[in-house]
Amino acid sequence: MYLTIEETAVKLGMPVEQVRQYVLDKRIRSVHDGTQFLISEGQFGLYFEQLEQLKQQIDEWRSEPIPPDRDIKDED
Repeated sequence: MYLTIEETAVKLGMPVEQVRQYVLDKRIRSVHDGTQFLISEGQFGLYFEQLEQLKQQIDEWRSEPIPPDRDIKDED
């Protein structure tokens, strides 16, 4: 299935102009049908998988307890 630049921007959560510039810079592969650029939805599968893995890693990092500071001196 192919998406327009606007649909791709919504799906990626990015500004339309940024996606358009990525298409023009060939950072996002697309097909030009004479009137508009069409982007294959399948090429973002790996991107979304990596994004989910990164979110999980951040959640794990945030839930990790802070180790006690060894430099604190007990003054009792």
